[in-house]
Amino acid sequence: MKRWLFSTGVVFAFAVLPATASAAQGSAHYGPINSSSPDSGTCGNDWANDTYKRLFDAGTMPNSDGTYTATESFIAGRFVTVAGPSPNACDPSGTAGSTISAGVTGTFGGNFVITVAGGTYNPSATCDDTSCGTTADFVATVYGASATYNVTSFGFTYHANGPGLSSREWKNASADQGGNSGDIKN
Repeated sequence: MKRWLFSTGVVFAFAVLPATASAAQGSAHYGPINSSSPDSGTCGNDWANDTYKRLFDAGTMPNSDGTYTATESFIAGRFVTVAGPSPNACDPSGTAGSTISAGVTGTFGGNFVITVAGGTYNPSATCDDTSCGTTADFVATVYGASATYNVTSFGFTYHANGPGLSSREWKNASADQGGNSGDIKN
C-alpha cells in the first residue's frame, strides 16, 4: 500500500501548471508534478522504489458538509523492487510467505479519492514539484495549512517485467475499487 499513496489504467492529459479556476468551474487541475517515494506492501515493508507524475483534480466548491473532494492520479509510474516479502504476501488474497528479488522493474498507475476538511479552496494557489510534491503538500497549498485530508478510495495496478517471476501483476485497491488481488513474486 502506498504510504502517501492509489482506477487504474486511466491516463489523464492535464498539462495546466499552475492552474486557477473561475467561480463557474467545479474543479481545477494541477500537474503533472514529478514525484518519487518508497512503496509499502501488505506486510508493511517497502517492496519497491517508485517514480511517477501526480495530477490533481481539486474540487473548488465545498460539498454540503463543508468538505472538498479531490482526485489525485498517478501516471507514468515506474518501480524497482527491493528484496523481501512480495507486495501482497500478507493479504488474505495473496500467498503468505511469497518473496520478490531486488531489481525487478515495472510500471504502474492509479489514483486516490481525497476528502479535505477544515480548509477553503484557494483559487490563487499554484502547484509545482516542491509545493505539491506530496498529497499533504497539495492539500496545504490548495486548501490551506489548517486543512486535513483522508484518502477515502484508492486503486493501483502494477505490471512487472523480467524472467523468473511466477506472478507479474498486482492490484492494490480499496474495497470499493475491487480490493487487492494478484502479486508480483518470484
